[in-house]
Parts: sequence; structure tokens; C-alpha cells
Amino acid sequence: MSSARATGRKRYFDAATANVADRDLQPVKLKRKSQQNFKGDFVVTHAQHKKEHVRPFQNKRFGNDVKPNPKPKKPKVPQHLLDKYSRGGQVMSKGVKTKHFQQQQKRKEVYLEYAEEQAARTELLLQEAPGMLEADKEEITANYRQAEIAANLDLQSAAKHFQLNLDFGPYTLRYTKNGRHLLLGGRRGHVAAFDWITKRLHCEFNATESVVDVQWLHVPTMYAVAQKEWVYFYDKKGTELHCVKRLTRVNRLDFLPYHFLLAAGNSKGFVSWLDVSIGELVGNYNTGLGDIRLMRHNPANGVLCIGGGKGVVSMWSPKVREPLAKMLCHPTAMTALTVDPKGQHLVTAGLDRCVKVWDIRQLNDKPLAVFRLRLPANEVEVSQRGVLALSQGTYLEMYTDLLTGGGTRFGDIAPYLRHRCDSFVHCLRFCPYEDILGVATATGFQSLLAPGSGEPNFDALEDNPYETRKQRREHEVHALLEKIPPELITLDPEDITAVDAPTLEEKIDAKRQLFHLKPPRIDMKTRHKMKGRGGTVKAARNKQIVKDQKRKEFIADIREAKKNVIATHRQRKSSGGDNNDSAEPSVRSVLDRFKPKYQKKQKHQN
Repeated sequence: MSSARATGRKRYFDAATANVADRDLQPVKLKRKSQQNFKGDFVVTHAQHKKEHVRPFQNKRFGNDVKPNPKPKKPKVPQHLLDKYSRGGQVMSKGVKTKHFQQQQKRKEVYLEYAEEQAARTELLLQEAPGMLEADKEEITANYRQAEIAANLDLQSAAKHFQLNLDFGPYTLRYTKNGRHLLLGGRRGHVAAFDWITKRLHCEFNATESVVDVQWLHVPTMYAVAQKEWVYFYDKKGTELHCVKRLTRVNRLDFLPYHFLLAAGNSKGFVSWLDVSIGELVGNYNTGLGDIRLMRHNPANGVLCIGGGKGVVSMWSPKVREPLAKMLCHPTAMTALTVDPKGQHLVTAGLDRCVKVWDIRQLNDKPLAVFRLRLPANEVEVSQRGVLALSQGTYLEMYTDLLTGGGTRFGDIAPYLRHRCDSFVHCLRFCPYEDILGVATATGFQSLLAPGSGEPNFDALEDNPYETRKQRREHEVHALLEKIPPELITLDPEDITAVDAPTLEEKIDAKRQLFHLKPPRIDMKTRHKMKGRGGTVKAARNKQIVKDQKRKEFIADIREAKKNVIATHRQRKSSGGDNNDSAEPSVRSVLDRFKPKYQKKQKHQN
């Protein structure tokens, strides 16, 4: 300020030294930036320019106001998609006591409704759509040959149709769960594993003894081979990993991926379940059905379906010695058996030249559909989209719908596709997530095109055909952590969520008997003693000693009653057939080394 006065310059807010001409000026009080409301020329110009674009303009030619295009709205989701991803009806808020929890429940319903809508909108991301062959007028798709279908496809799809001529048949085949790798096993010892899409061979060797069946395990780097005497495990390079000598003379192999169980049926009628994660047999029972040749598992609940020579299908669980259910499917011996990938339908074939479709969930005595053929079907298979494939010697047929029925005996409904192989068909398998039917014959292998048979969209977290080595390892670890114990394999998997009402009532009654008993009341009458011999303090102490002794006896009686109730409950449970949970395991387990070892407490010496 002093420097400003010395130079003669004056500040506009200096009212004391202001001239007469400058007395109209008033001091300005500065404000914070958040309180400033400054409008400069640039701001005004920018605002006017912005308004000119937003304001509706008038068309001079027609004399009407033309409004700008509105903001595009999201397309409305169809109702059938909302019903597909619906999580059930809303919860009634009348039963909720306080207003706070009522509002909380309403907000939760809004979140659920939003989640359902977003899940339904993801259908737009599924680019691939299933498609079938459509014939022109006066034509049927059964007349189309594989060469004609391959000639009208792109190069990548046409390359999936090929044929392998092999000399060690008859052969059996298996695809991996994601449909990328193929495993072939010849009766005369030939075993080959390769990536059938890129035709890259993983391994090929001769076991020098007969090979009856092959099966992939939980990863595409391990597989099991049922040889003449025992079952052997091999890796991707053909190196022998293990020999399971407890599985002898095995005819059929099957693998339960969510339980890590390898199921095997041998020639003496025994069915076994081997847990490949710990290397132990969780079940080994004699079915009494003789030589087991027909065996498939239900993907929905893990139950093993075994076909017999009397036309009866029996269903087995690894923790029950008797079959869970039996179905009389054919009046004659059975020739083929399979379960669809969704676990809803059971398809059987017999010597009566009929292929029957059963509802495996309801276990009805009448089939849903019947296919009547000219010859008995020796192999049947169902794809992910419900396409039925069956073979009669060297002749193959495919039907698009399981529930329509048909057959070639009376010519009511023509098949979807026909194909004749060069030799007898011994195994059929649809490739997952591909429109391919794998056929193993007596002289090799054929990959046939079946448009519309596979699921076009896959879940990469469940089955990823393009997974890397790191993704495969992570998937294996997650699968081990989410492994389902074999005790939960039942006909109805929803039983685990239900309440066992009789057992619950018994437990409640036992608790009432044990915990609602009052200790006995003790009335002590002290004996009158001479003066100096007794006193009130000594009498009270004696009375407390007697009370403590009676209380200890009462607690001991309660503990004994608890043990008796638990013992009777375990005895009833074991008499019902589940005696493994009640009795403690006497044999040491492989996983005992992971249990903590309790060390004895050392006494500190003073």
C-alpha cells in the first residue's frame, strides 16, 4: 500500500484516498469460486450456440415445427424370454413384520426383476442359432447323402467329415466333455487319442492285449482303458499311470464328471465306483444281472442305469446295495440303452424291434414314444438338441424329435437322415457342441455330418473347447473344490433340500425329554446336636455338599440318556440301509494325513 501511494497509483477500493471523480466506485467483495456466478462473453455465446441446436426449428416451406430425433429406447424383451430366466414369483410383504424389512424386501424384488431382464437380454449375444436341413418340394432330407451335404458347406465345416480305415477293430469311441478330443480303442489292442478338429495326434500305441472299452476322465490329459484283465490309466502321451487290479474283467466304463467317479461293470455282474480323486472304491455290489453289457449314467442325478437280458432297467447308487428302482421296458432281451444329456428321457431298444422313449423322472409304466423298426437296433444315442440316432447292423437312421415316434417298419414317418456304413456299427456318440455323429465300426471310424444335432452356444466356464493350459488347470481345481459326494446320488436330487420330518420330530422329542427336566429338590433336616458340636455354618456347608453330589448324579443320568437316544437313532438309520454314516470308519483313509495331529500337553515343572 505504501509503495502504491508513493508512486501515485491508487487502488479502486481505497475509499480514504479516492478522488472526487472516483467516489462513485464501491469496494468489491471477492467470493469463493463455488459462489461466483460470472457470465462472460464466451459463456453466453456458448450457451446461445447450444440453445440454437437444441431449440426446435421451423420449416419455412411447410410451416410446421420439426422436432429432433428422440433418444433411442431399449427394445422390449419378449415375455417368453423373461419367463425362461424368471426366478419365481414375488415374496408377499404382508408376512414381514416391520416396515424396514418390508422396504428392504421390495428393493430386493426390484433388483431381482432387473437381473432377470438383463439375463434375458443376453440372448442377443448368442450369435449361433441351431438349424436343420430343409428339403425342397417333393424331396425329403433322408435322400441327402454325406457327400452332397459336405459339398454345400464351407471348408472348415466340410473338413469335419472324414473316415479312418483301421485294421485292429472292432472299435469303440469317446468324446471329451467339451467335444474337442477323440479317443479310439480297438478290440485287438489299438488305442489312439487325438484332436479330431485339427487332426493332431496325441498318442497311439498297442496294449498287446484286448481292449474292451475306453473312457476319458475329468481332464483331456487322462483316460482309462478296460483291457483283458484290469483297468489301466494313461496320460495324454500314452504313458501308463496306474493299474487298478480291483476292477477285473470290465465290459463297460462310464465317468461321472461332477462326482469324480469311474463306474465299471464286469462280466460277473458286479458294478463298481472308483473315486479317481483319492483312488478308493466307494461302492462294489453284485447286481445279480450276469454279464453287464449295457450301462449308462443319468447326467441329472448321477444314477447308473443298467440293462439286463430280461428287458428290465435297474438304477443303482454307490451307497445303496439294492437297486433304487426297476423298470420293465421290453418283453424281450435289451440290445441298447442310453440317457439324453438333460437327464429327462431314457431310450431303450430290444429284440422286439422297438425303440422306446421313457420319462426317467416320473418312471411311468407307459412309454412316451415308440419307434418300430424292421430290424432290432444294436446302438442308440441322443444328441444335445434331441436328435435320436440308431443303428441296425450297417444301416444308420436319425430322427429329429424323440417324442414323435415313427420308424421304418410301417413307413409312417421318414427319418431325418440315412447312412449306410461299410461294416458293422459297434458304437455311436454325438460330439458335444458340434453337428457331428461319431461312428465306430469293425473296420475304423467315420465322422458324419448331422446338421442341427449339437448345441450351438457353449458356456466357457463349464465346457470350453478352446481352453488353454492355464484355464484347464483352474477348471480342474474348481471342479475338485465343488465335487459332489457319492452319498448325494439319489433318484430325486431335490431330496437334499427337504426336511426329514420324522427324524426332526424324534430329535425335538428327545431334547424335550432331556433339557426340560428339573433337578430333584433336596430337603435336608439337620440333626440337633449338643452345644459346641454343631453350628449354622457347618450345617450350611454340609447341605451344599449334598446338593452338589446330587447335581452331579443328575448330570450323569442326562448324559447317559443322551447316549441312549443317539444310539437308538443310529440303529434305526442303519436298519434303513445307510449304515456308513452311523458307524465310524475302522479303516484308515488316504486323506487322514491331512488331519491335524494333536500333541499332548507337557506339564511344566516348577
